[in-house]
Amino acid sequence: MRVIILLLLLAGLSFGTAASSLVVQKQKFTLDSYTTENGQTITPVNIGWEAYGKLNADKSNVILITHYFSGSSHAAGKYHKDDAAAGYWDAIIGPGKAIDTNKFYVISSDTLVNANVFDKNVITTGPATANPATGKPYGLAFPVVTIGDFVEVQKALLDSLGINKLYAVIGPSMGSFQAIEWAVRYPERVQRLVPVIGGAFMDAYGAVKLERWAYPIKTDPAWHNGDYYDKGQPIQGLTTALAYITQDAVHPMGFNQRYPSPVNDKNAMQDIRASLSAWEQLMQHAKVRATYQDANHILYLVRASQLWRAGMADNWQQAVAGIKAKTLFLPASGDLLLPPAFSQHSADAMKKAGNTPQYAEIPGNWGHLDGLVNIQSVAPLIETFLNQP
Repeated sequence: MRVIILLLLLAGLSFGTAASSLVVQKQKFTLDSYTTENGQTITPVNIGWEAYGKLNADKSNVILITHYFSGSSHAAGKYHKDDAAAGYWDAIIGPGKAIDTNKFYVISSDTLVNANVFDKNVITTGPATANPATGKPYGLAFPVVTIGDFVEVQKALLDSLGINKLYAVIGPSMGSFQAIEWAVRYPERVQRLVPVIGGAFMDAYGAVKLERWAYPIKTDPAWHNGDYYDKGQPIQGLTTALAYITQDAVHPMGFNQRYPSPVNDKNAMQDIRASLSAWEQLMQHAKVRATYQDANHILYLVRASQLWRAGMADNWQQAVAGIKAKTLFLPASGDLLLPPAFSQHSADAMKKAGNTPQYAEIPGNWGHLDGLVNIQSVAPLIETFLNQP
């Protein structure tokens, strides 16, 4: 799970002091065909998935983890015991942890158009996948997909396993969108809901902020309108986009702890062409990520996030009014990407419908990223919430 490992390394953080006791295996799920929300059919669809813990006899102990924008299904454990780091939420998923795998069967899957398509541990269908009709990558012929499409593919996976009830759905960031959509679409199937660092809608400000991630790719001449697979990635645009994504996920306090101050950039006083050291370091980190992520996949994830509103209809407030699940919102106090107000507005809409969710904030200096690196600070809240009758 190299994306978040790299983010944590550049932030000077770690996954925790204890080694993970889980060794997990990546599995593959295939749908012969899938019709997207905009009416286009993809044939076939493949996604990867993994699970932790043991499924009980009546399949009533399932917790679904839905991953964030640049994440994957690797939420906990290690694929090999000598892996450098465990899954992104290993601090709270495992035996005796907040999401206790002695009690729960925890399952997570790669989304469609997963960003990390060139990571050997990711299985996903998207623009970089060969189109059976042409034998060449789809490129922009791949249909626009939504958060709702991610949920429907997950549902097909769970249906194939005979799982028709979820003890809980929990996810951070873009994963919070999926978790909420699960509770909206299938209120009878979802008993508990924990949206972390996210909410039930994307506003104009947030959508345009995400467009800043897409812009460097679209304006890179090497993008070739999405048809670059026989020429190579639009590496400058992709790297710049990933640098923006990293910065936007981090609070200035955390960012300034990690990257050098402009006061040290003596050349900048002499030459307008000189780059700031902080920018150069940020781009170096992004360049590593660009080796296993795909530019078109980033664009499709941006669009899915921009289009997000619960129920994927005009009135997200009406959609969340139908949620029956017990709910715990967990925004990060310093989040400037998806601020706590997103969670607060979402919780308020649920309250008006008579479902009063719990609400708490994740502390820390890392902003949006606190929903990953500092999740252990709210582990007792999650554990208590999951153990409530």
